[in-house]
Amino acid sequence: MSAYYQLIQRHTDKQGVVTAHYQSTHHAQGAWNAHEQHMAPATGVICAELEQFSPRNDVRIGRISLDILGLIAGGEFYIRTKVIRAGKTIELIESEMVTQGKISIVARTWRMMTSNSQSVAGLEDQSIGTPEQLPIWHEIRQWPGGYIHSIEARTEQRRQGAGIVWLSNTLDMVEGRPTSAFVKLMGMVDTANGVVARQTPPFNWGFPNLDLQIHLYRLPQGQWLGLETVQQYGEDGIGLTSSVLHDIYGPFGRSEQILTLRPVHAE
Repeated sequence: MSAYYQLIQRHTDKQGVVTAHYQSTHHAQGAWNAHEQHMAPATGVICAELEQFSPRNDVRIGRISLDILGLIAGGEFYIRTKVIRAGKTIELIESEMVTQGKISIVARTWRMMTSNSQSVAGLEDQSIGTPEQLPIWHEIRQWPGGYIHSIEARTEQRRQGAGIVWLSNTLDMVEGRPTSAFVKLMGMVDTANGVVARQTPPFNWGFPNLDLQIHLYRLPQGQWLGLETVQQYGEDGIGLTSSVLHDIYGPFGRSEQILTLRPVHAE
């Protein structure tokens, strides 16, 4: 299988709500639990639905806010997408991923009017170069699961708590359908939480994220995602993973992931 997901069917009702049924493949398997999907490709397949939902040429996605409500079970599931705030210049879209009869992810996406703002454009985030000459980071395989084994990682600047890691993969998000740069790169952003862990395996503390917030000041391009990431643990059981997002042309946005820190008890 050369894709993370298989599309079973898609249906649009009279109110414009789109429901798409999918089957996950082994490549979407998570790292914390062998029976769950990794949040990274789960984000990617939601973005694949967003990309097709009531497309307009005058707006683009500026923010995706995903809340993880529970285990993202592998196997068959569906994504239900609808407009909850329509508008000419901004609109808010809601997507729900339902696995085993339960809502696993709720994603709310702002699509925003585009215009020519070149006269005032300016960025503070700095370029981090490109990944072509960087060594492959084989140690990412310390994480289990089909998703992690589907990606290639490159780095020469990382330590516990901070670093730069580049990621790519050769799989389609949905079998038999072209994968845009937007979908491919959004489908790897959640990996940020594992690339600069503040511990060395075996972990004494688990640090799963409860959400993924992505803000885009431009749409990404190409096949490589650069994660310029910092991971921080607070003193009361809550942490934060923060990333500047890059493609081979430079920075294009940022992501945040709130973490729940929990002791790992040996069995």
